[in-house]
Amino acid sequence: MNTQRLLVPTLRSATAATLGASGFIHAQLYIDGYRFVHIIGPLFLLQASAAFALAVLLLMGTPPLLLRAAAAGVALGALGGFTASRTVGIFGFTEHGLQPAPQAVLSLVAETGTLLLLAIWQVAETRQHRAARTPLRAPTWDRATTRTPPN
Repeated sequence: MNTQRLLVPTLRSATAATLGASGFIHAQLYIDGYRFVHIIGPLFLLQASAAFALAVLLLMGTPPLLLRAAAAGVALGALGGFTASRTVGIFGFTEHGLQPAPQAVLSLVAETGTLLLLAIWQVAETRQHRAARTPLRAPTWDRATTRTPPN
């Protein structure tokens, strides 16, 4: 069986799963209390909604590059918000360490996994397109009509 043929559907499903997991974690945190945090609560809801929507769109078929870039943007945004909330704060909100546990760790794993899967997917797509290109042929030299070989 051709592993290349199974690679894209597997990456598509796995990426949708990691996005869905990230969305679920953020939705759960929103319901469990983040909805009362000014600005941060709606951002958790927005992240969850975007992650769920992108996961569904990924499962519908092989997406264009723009959809995969949007998935990467959602994962990077969540990681950026996580980092900012533990360093400089974000909209006056700060957290410490890997709290709330275990959601913080699970979210980090899901978003990092999303980015890793998308990177693997992009490399596979690039290699597939390179392999599909027709190779350049050397020009033929007809001795009967030309005295010097082509350059």
